[in-house]
Amino acid sequence: MYDVIVVGGGSAGAAVAARLSEVASKRVLLLEAGLDWRAADAPWEVTTANPIPIIHQREFQEKWQWPNLHARRIAGQEQRFYWRGKGLGGSSMMNGQIAIRGVADAFDEWAELGCTGWSAKDVMPLFSVIEDDFEFGDRPGHGRGGPLPVYRAPPETWGPIDRGLRDAALAAGYAWCEDLNGTDGEGVACYPINSRNLRRISTNEGYLEPIRGRANLEIRGFALVDRLVIRDGRATGVIVHVEGQGTQEISAREIVLCAGAIHSPAILMRSGIGPGDELRAMNIAVERDLPVGKDYFDHPLFRATIQLREDLRPTDRDTRHTNCCVTYSSGLAGGGKRDMILIAFNHRGIGNPGAIGAGLYNAYSRGTLKLASIDPSVDPVVEENMLADPRDMLRMVDAVKRLAVLTTQPALAGIADWIRLTDTDMTLPQAAALPTGELEAVLRRDTGDIQHAAGSCRMTGFNDANGVVNPDGTVKGIAGLRVADASIMPADCRANTHFTTVVIGEAIARMMLRKPKAETPAVASAE
Repeated sequence: MYDVIVVGGGSAGAAVAARLSEVASKRVLLLEAGLDWRAADAPWEVTTANPIPIIHQREFQEKWQWPNLHARRIAGQEQRFYWRGKGLGGSSMMNGQIAIRGVADAFDEWAELGCTGWSAKDVMPLFSVIEDDFEFGDRPGHGRGGPLPVYRAPPETWGPIDRGLRDAALAAGYAWCEDLNGTDGEGVACYPINSRNLRRISTNEGYLEPIRGRANLEIRGFALVDRLVIRDGRATGVIVHVEGQGTQEISAREIVLCAGAIHSPAILMRSGIGPGDELRAMNIAVERDLPVGKDYFDHPLFRATIQLREDLRPTDRDTRHTNCCVTYSSGLAGGGKRDMILIAFNHRGIGNPGAIGAGLYNAYSRGTLKLASIDPSVDPVVEENMLADPRDMLRMVDAVKRLAVLTTQPALAGIADWIRLTDTDMTLPQAAALPTGELEAVLRRDTGDIQHAAGSCRMTGFNDANGVVNPDGTVKGIAGLRVADASIMPADCRANTHFTTVVIGEAIARMMLRKPKAETPAVASAE
């Protein structure tokens, strides 16, 4: 019998497995639904600084993602493909490589919601633990030597829309921010990137590759977990489909779900943990009636297409899609510190136009995730319900007006043949001048998301029955079971979710090992 089974080897799961297996007496099994791959064998599409191919090309979607997973972003839109990594590293091996920390104020909000142990004082030091910051690692509040590199591209290597957004935003009065991960990280900035020598470093390479020699750690790929085995209110194992080996029951003293905000809730629901009425409708025996899938959220993103002048269009397939962003506090609808972001996109695939986008970093709208089938090979039904909360729509309307100002600046207007709303002849200034109701209709029609799924197994206080997990990741009312991934976020972290998700894995592993808060976990190393 294993001491712990970790389900999912992604942003959080790799960290959990690495930290737990530091204890030589603890036998850890890591199950990953996708490919178990080694760094030396990583193909171009995983390692390149340009994530567009692995995100958008169907051959790579079928190899590295869940090829049949779809989501409806906004009510009234059609369902579209939703990007989630499948394979060791999870979404960290196919995301945009953005290494932004969550905002300290956001974690204090988590604590105020009853999630003890998740205040900024508790959480922010863990960002220093996970990072190897080439530029600022020796400064207070940063980290050197951690498993995940942090790189900032020199401005001379930026793309034309990176430079255009930077110069236009500075001219419009936004302040330059040297360090987006600093204490007051906000403004015109270079994205911190999760790469070393322009090569993506996923959590598979950062956490798992160095510890493959540990005798107490076993990693199995192509192992799709169907459901949990629950006996007398305790999780005792998993039912897993292992490619080439059939269906197996594997026992453990404790299970940690790290399958992400899409598939962790799906596993819970197939196991009888979720909304009772939904489970009974699918003939699933209810083990515990909990609001699984009820607080799902993502970050809305509205883009305008930029047709660059022909002499500025990128031609190298490794060209980075974005290096520059503008984060700001809107001051609207209680959004708080750094609730918004503007993004430069140098291209959306080599040979295709670029874009400039505006997104929410503190989203209030909540969606749902439900089972489509009890078959684990069938992905759940995702309704993101973005922009349903008036506070989100108010700030997105304001963001479009901000973008309109920037696109009239020479730094952007001078590099483009045209800048228009996608698939229309409307310019951003024309959109910004629309009556509010018409602009809101445009936003409902055209807004997408940033693929930052979270909240579907919401964490609440130990005595708060309105959530799915407790502040230590334990599932309410079920012994021997925890969830440790982006699904447990009780509110937005106000950043790209990857680094915060890794920190969630680190934090819950420490809780499981009962490490004192002042103790810094060792960096994953070979044994």
